[in-house]
Amino acid sequence: MTIRDTMTLGGQFTVHRLGFGAMRITGDGIWGPPKDPAAARDVLRRAVELGVDFIDTADSYGPHVSEELIGETLAPYPEGLVIATKAGFERSGPHQWSTNGDPEHLRGACDGSLKRLRLERIDLYQLHRIDPAVALEDQIGTLLELRAAGKINLIGLSEVSVDDLARVQRLADVASVQNRYNVADRSWDDVVDACTAQDIAFIPWSPLAIGRLARPGGPLDEIAAAHDATPGQVALSWLLHRSPTVVPIPGTSSVAHLEDNVAAADIELDDADIARLDEAARRDGAQGQARQR
Repeated sequence: MTIRDTMTLGGQFTVHRLGFGAMRITGDGIWGPPKDPAAARDVLRRAVELGVDFIDTADSYGPHVSEELIGETLAPYPEGLVIATKAGFERSGPHQWSTNGDPEHLRGACDGSLKRLRLERIDLYQLHRIDPAVALEDQIGTLLELRAAGKINLIGLSEVSVDDLARVQRLADVASVQNRYNVADRSWDDVVDACTAQDIAFIPWSPLAIGRLARPGGPLDEIAAAHDATPGQVALSWLLHRSPTVVPIPGTSSVAHLEDNVAAADIELDDADIARLDEAARRDGAQGQARQR
């Protein structure tokens, strides 16, 4: 398993199966600018140098800060770099998120993202949440309008069930699903399996969360020691082994941490390692953690 392993998004964009999530290059509470904007730019440049060619962000990160930093730092983008962003949230303060799937909001959000990211078309545009207060047909219909207008290419979803995915697929092709998922939280196993069966990219957010599995002397700790790795690196490697359509997007504001994350792609877990981790997760009751970002 190496960063050279790839996944093709929507049959169009082939990317390495270890991306970068740009939520953490903002301020505390995912609000405002980072404490060290220069360091954030260094992280973005280093990610590309290391071969990362899939960067995921959202208009709500900051809000707008993450997209602005990406555009300022990396545009004009190197060939093959895929930029994904999301819309469907509004922010009122640190750690404050409110869903808004109103078509007018989504249209304005897309125009803002295009400007901040310095793009003519967004490669992958994801509905950050399905808004229960707005008809699904109106939300997805707006994304289809944006695609017809040449403003976006592929459509993705975030925090959806298998049933949600099927409902959306009756309206539009879906290239990706982004749900919370990690070695400790398997709540969306059925969604991973559905994406695998349909060759849809599954983009796990919070991929480094390891919960009680991180306890000293536990299976994760022992497996990490056997591979001369960190528990976080083993957690990322587990995700890469979970399915060929999984594309983890670990985020960080540190170049050193970024380099550690990318190195996780070279860790080869065997069947015994995976079985131990799976059993430990079941035993610790680590499934069903909070699904709020």
